[in-house]
Amino acid sequence: MSLDPIRELRGTRVLVIHPADQEIDELLRHLRRIGCITTHAWPAPESLPAEVDVVFFTIWPTGLTAVPQAGAETGPSLIAIVDFENPTALRGLLDTNAHSFVAKPIRSTGILSSLVMARSMHGYQNRLLNKVAKLEETLRSRREIERATRILMEVKGSTEDRAYQLIRQQATAQRLAMGVVARSIITAHRVFDKHDDTHARHENVKRGAREHAGSVLKLPIRKSP
Repeated sequence: MSLDPIRELRGTRVLVIHPADQEIDELLRHLRRIGCITTHAWPAPESLPAEVDVVFFTIWPTGLTAVPQAGAETGPSLIAIVDFENPTALRGLLDTNAHSFVAKPIRSTGILSSLVMARSMHGYQNRLLNKVAKLEETLRSRREIERATRILMEVKGSTEDRAYQLIRQQATAQRLAMGVVARSIITAHRVFDKHDDTHARHENVKRGAREHAGSVLKLPIRKSP
């Protein structure tokens, strides 16, 4: 976040999922003073709307929560409203993967800090997820390039370096990533392998039929008495 996190919070779309009471009314008023666009929902909706940036939700003493699954993959920032701090409720808090929390009784002090912390943690979490996704894609591409290289070595009888250079040249010529070219080679090889297997099976069936017919023709013919 920038050096002025309060300015960044202006216009933030906040959904509060909690039964209406005086504390929730104070929470909504304070969020509006900060500059947030607030919505109150109770009972809890079946799913979170996509146009929500932050969700305040309640955690019951039994550990149950009132936050549904997010529609988007990343989802909004989550701030839990904690009333009881018994072991079951704390386990429920941990299970929600909330980015921050506010404790009841709710006061105006602490709400801004919770918002800033939740938005910061949510952004950091998303950056980590993006890095992990990129690393996984890089590893997958490397495995596919290695496999495509082995295929070219087998089909063309070339060296490993020559097969790798062929993939690289095709990627450069077509302005594609090497992983994309490698996947096309693997797919094409798989298709031809299936065709060869099918052809081989048909040939085996024909050969077996011919051998069976030949053995029948070689059977001695018994003359009737």
